[in-house]
Amino acid sequence: MPWGLLTRGKLETADWTGFIEEGAKLEGTLEFPGTFRLNCYVKGTIVSEQSLILGERAEVEGRIDGNVVVISGKFDGVIVARSRVQLESTAVVGGEVHTPCLVMEPGAVFDGKCHMLAESSDKVAVTVPIRCTPQA
Repeated sequence: MPWGLLTRGKLETADWTGFIEEGAKLEGTLEFPGTFRLNCYVKGTIVSEQSLILGERAEVEGRIDGNVVVISGKFDGVIVARSRVQLESTAVVGGEVHTPCLVMEPGAVFDGKCHMLAESSDKVAVTVPIRCTPQA
């Protein structure tokens, strides 16, 4: 698998569109048709049709619209994910998360609101305020 990422889970078989590594600073709207990895500073809106991976050195402010969003770095803003949001142990996330599935590894920090989206129109969405920080 490229870059030794996510050896477990469904991202192994996804079509990689590309990556942007450390040192880049982007502002505006980014749209990706496939799986994409960001390990840089971004301010704005990110739209991903498949999977978006924010690496450990990523710092993102704004909005993410995607299918699967995996975060190892820092994010502040709104995430809307159709399938799931996964916070790795090094993630620091603030803001709102809208998704049917939120996965948090021990050590991940999430300070915000989680809106659990209903999978079908006959189910009601649930909003859960969460503040999760590692204990010493």
